[in-house]
Amino acid sequence: METKMIWANLASTDLLKTAQFYTDLGFKQNCQMTDELVSVIFADNNFVINFFSTKRFETALKGKSINTKIENEIIFSLSADSKEDVDLWFEKVKKAGGKIFSNPEKFEQGYTFGFADPDGHKFNFLYWPGM
Repeated sequence: METKMIWANLASTDLLKTAQFYTDLGFKQNCQMTDELVSVIFADNNFVINFFSTKRFETALKGKSINTKIENEIIFSLSADSKEDVDLWFEKVKKAGGKIFSNPEKFEQGYTFGFADPDGHKFNFLYWPGM
């Protein structure tokens, strides 16, 4: 028995706003958006994050989701090719309306910044030499 893929499922309070945010960052949608789902492809390995309406997400979860604006669930890390790319992503995220929670900074041998999308889901862009 073998696992072929992994993807993430998150809740969104406004699917149109979510779709616009990730489109503004240059990411592609994975399939046709519906009134319950927008699916986005990240990176060369085609990692998918499905953003479901809160109602649909909680139905699948069989429970309540957290309030990501005040609680933390996970942080997704996105790789960058250089410090300069991290800085370019920083500007792009700000322009798209992302909430910066950690400005660009040196982290050990790397360089990173953190942001939240319109629903509060957290991400960071990270340059790490040799990665």
